[in-house]
Amino acid sequence: MIIFGKQVVLYAIEHHPDQIETIFIAKELDKRLFSTLKKVGKPIERLDFKKAQALSRNQNHQGMLARIHDRLFADRKEALASDFAVMCVGLSDTGNIGAIVRTAYALGSQAVVISGVKSINLEAVIRTSGGAALTMPICLMPNAYEGVEMFAQRGFLTIGGSLNGRDPKSFSAENRKKLLIVGAEDCGIPKRLEARLDVLLAIPMAHGFNSLNVSAAAAILIDRIR
Repeated sequence: MIIFGKQVVLYAIEHHPDQIETIFIAKELDKRLFSTLKKVGKPIERLDFKKAQALSRNQNHQGMLARIHDRLFADRKEALASDFAVMCVGLSDTGNIGAIVRTAYALGSQAVVISGVKSINLEAVIRTSGGAALTMPICLMPNAYEGVEMFAQRGFLTIGGSLNGRDPKSFSAENRKKLLIVGAEDCGIPKRLEARLDVLLAIPMAHGFNSLNVSAAAAILIDRIR
């Protein structure tokens, strides 16, 4: 698996050096940064522009890339053993999923569940999460209904982000295990799934506006209910 971008590679070096196989550099680095790479004790290879572009699939690699051990989905048991998990239902955009993973990790959630899709590109999620997906357990539960039921049976309060919900400021879930569910931008959480949830929360918005990017909405809800 190839990761790239300065922040992602440096995160892997700092937190998961054992996962790194080879480091690639495609531009001149200052001495301090190069010294940081050498301390990992992994092979360092210089790449020309074409090879670097090929490895990054013509995306912005910032001159730093690495080959790491393949990252696998976590076992669902890890998510079910958490106190606060976030479930993405029907999201397929790896940019949005990566942003949610990044925020969830930064704000103290312990797992991210991807539902409503059969597979997702973890390599892209790692990149768009700023490296957080290298640490955060991410599990795949294709059937969202079964997934929510599993969490409910283990005592989780199931919370959905919805335009039809209540103000999070009036909500408290202290000392409860929590599962926050966010839906796809175009259709939200399926109505049949919404009906199964314990609580629906809506983010009050000004100017008669009622649309937020799903990753921004997830960040607000995570912060307000954690």
